[in-house]
Amino acid sequence: MRAYQILPGKGIDALHSVAYPNREPGAGEVRVRVHAVSLNYRDLMVARGDYLVTVDDPIIPCSDGAGEVIATGPGVTSLQVGDRVTASFFPYWQDGRTGPDKVGLALGGNIDGMLAEEVVLDERALVKIPASMSFVDACTLPCAGVTAWNAIFESSNAIRPGDTVLLLGTGGVSVLGLQLARAAGLNTIITSSSDEKLERARELGAHHTINYRSFPEWQEEVLRVTHGVGAHVVLEVGGQGTINRSVAAAAMGGSVAIIGGVSGFGGEVNPASLLMGAKRLVGIYVGSRAMLEKVAGFAATAGVQPVIDRVFDFDHAPDAYRYMESGAHFGKVVVAVT
Repeated sequence: MRAYQILPGKGIDALHSVAYPNREPGAGEVRVRVHAVSLNYRDLMVARGDYLVTVDDPIIPCSDGAGEVIATGPGVTSLQVGDRVTASFFPYWQDGRTGPDKVGLALGGNIDGMLAEEVVLDERALVKIPASMSFVDACTLPCAGVTAWNAIFESSNAIRPGDTVLLLGTGGVSVLGLQLARAAGLNTIITSSSDEKLERARELGAHHTINYRSFPEWQEEVLRVTHGVGAHVVLEVGGQGTINRSVAAAAMGGSVAIIGGVSGFGGEVNPASLLMGAKRLVGIYVGSRAMLEKVAGFAATAGVQPVIDRVFDFDHAPDAYRYMESGAHFGKVVVAVT
């Protein structure tokens, strides 16, 4: 079968197709024919070599994929040939609180991922796709969907309908977060430097949109449109360039979910800004298999269809990387595999 490999740190130009040996599933494993893979900003970081973890040898990249079970190994009980599945970002974080043993291995980071025609994974790493959900839609959920779900519904202070969620930018996590939040009856604010992207966000149901080029002190605009209250959850993807504005935009008792660092990791936060507002900074490291089951079930029940910006065929996977790197996308970039 064919797969892509990349040596982390060598850039997108190092992504190349290889003939990869087929492997029969062992005890507790299943073989999956991959149909669709979605890209995340993390995949660009892996290519550049500035992700939080790295390896010295080439790996199959990408954490997010969906496909069909085509073979099962001895002892497999939860899946059978023909089941439609998607893979959990952390194969060994099943449920409950996290720990080093649960997040030590991550698909497409320090172990082989999903950008291949076939993969072999532990059955416990896989979640069945709802019947109403396509492979393309399902492949967007393991990283972006679970991250947004964890930030808004699992790690916040018991968010309730009518509360406000602030989403920074219009990448995969933020757009999926917007869709999930709207479906759950939350008020939504989203930022971007593009008026065109903000218009699309309004079409998805965003209550307020802010162009941060027009409003460099966008935290003040968040407070204005919320009548001084602020956002109960902030999905913070910017890093050192935005963290203090995110804290200022958060409501008293609210949470700032640290998801990424597009502008780099670092910067200082004044503890008094957290203390006086009883605000929390929460690190979001994707989430568990149980969260993947929850977000897939919620999306199917609520009719949430992830926004797919563009689908590239398998032969043009490097072009998908370059398109995502350009920042032109709104929502998810997907590679159709088979």
